[in-house]
Amino acid sequence: MEQVDGRQHQPGAVGANVYLFTSFIMAVTWLPVVAALLASSFGTLVVWVGFPLLTATMMLIRGFARMERRLVYATLGYYVPDPYRPIPPGMFGWFKGRFRDPATWRDLLYLFVLLPMSVVSFAWMVAFWSAGIGLASLPLWYRWVDGGYMVFGSVRGAAYVVNSFDDTLIPALVGVLLLALALVTTRWLGVVHGKLARALLGPSKATLLEAEAAHLQASRARGVDAAEAERRRIERDLHDGAQQRLVAVAMGLGRAKSKMERDPEGAKVLIEEAHADAKQAVAELRDLARGIYPAVLGDRGLDAALSSLAAKSPVPVDVQVEDGLSTDRRPPAAVETTAYFTVAEALTNIAKYADASQASVRVFREHSKVVVEITDNGVGGAETRRGGGLAGLADRAATIDGVLTVVSPIGGPTVIRADLPCEW
Repeated sequence: MEQVDGRQHQPGAVGANVYLFTSFIMAVTWLPVVAALLASSFGTLVVWVGFPLLTATMMLIRGFARMERRLVYATLGYYVPDPYRPIPPGMFGWFKGRFRDPATWRDLLYLFVLLPMSVVSFAWMVAFWSAGIGLASLPLWYRWVDGGYMVFGSVRGAAYVVNSFDDTLIPALVGVLLLALALVTTRWLGVVHGKLARALLGPSKATLLEAEAAHLQASRARGVDAAEAERRRIERDLHDGAQQRLVAVAMGLGRAKSKMERDPEGAKVLIEEAHADAKQAVAELRDLARGIYPAVLGDRGLDAALSSLAAKSPVPVDVQVEDGLSTDRRPPAAVETTAYFTVAEALTNIAKYADASQASVRVFREHSKVVVEITDNGVGGAETRRGGGLAGLADRAATIDGVLTVVSPIGGPTVIRADLPCEW
């Protein structure tokens, strides 16, 4: 069966039967109309009348495909995204874009394939369900048959005659078996239709590869921008912080050296000031190093590092890290660092802006990803504005091909989720 979010997916019996019935009605309705319009369009292209007619036909085909995608998702549970290319500007570009888009002709191919499939599927569904229900319910209604008996088979050859209640039990058992077979086969037909829709109505492999390449290119560009911004931040912090402190230390020691013989007490005061500045510079360098890669994260893993962040937060934070992520199967350092700074920035924003009374942090594995979820019960309204802290987190996640999503309706709650790829 198809894998959906790591689980085997199979349509429900009710949804499959609804789809088989509805798709049969749609196929026998749409295909004759589309075929007639296509024939008329291509037949009148020489007098230019066919161009607007062909455009209308292509729009009709796409309209059918969109309805089919929604029907497949609503009844069978298969999500089929739109595969269409962007439409070029201008009237001619509008027509050319639709005509040259392979997705339009794949939609048409799907419509032609759907008709025979839906006819066979519909006939199969009606035959098995009607026969199964009729035979399984025979003990309830056989008394109302004219003549009081029924004959299954040929009246001139082998036959099964129902003339009493006991005679209805064997057909009823056959009906139950037919119903079980109808339940299994209609769901299987739903799987076949769902996979066909995803193959023809969804994006092609080439389109998916192009989209993945574009995503990776954008991720790399955002990663470069994020790394450059981080470099500038470190440079600014060094220039404005520790560097100034060290310059002050050097100047203070120079002044103390010049006063050492003629004013020992003044030199002592200058040395004490230089000593204080040196300790402050060491503290600033330590904080800067912690901002690049916290020591507790490297030594003890995510659980201890995130717990230390939660302990410093003014908002109560519940931290849950899946077993193993901090011990035997730790993620790569890049993933751990991204997860750590995602939580750090999120908790800082919660303390500043969320007006929350409770927050939680969950870190767990999900297939080939490490998922970080930060939730708070604050006022909501958080957005990934360009240049903001959340946008920076999204850029940081993009450096390792991760994805950051923010769900924060007005009034809360706010959920920040980072999906970070990780090869175990």
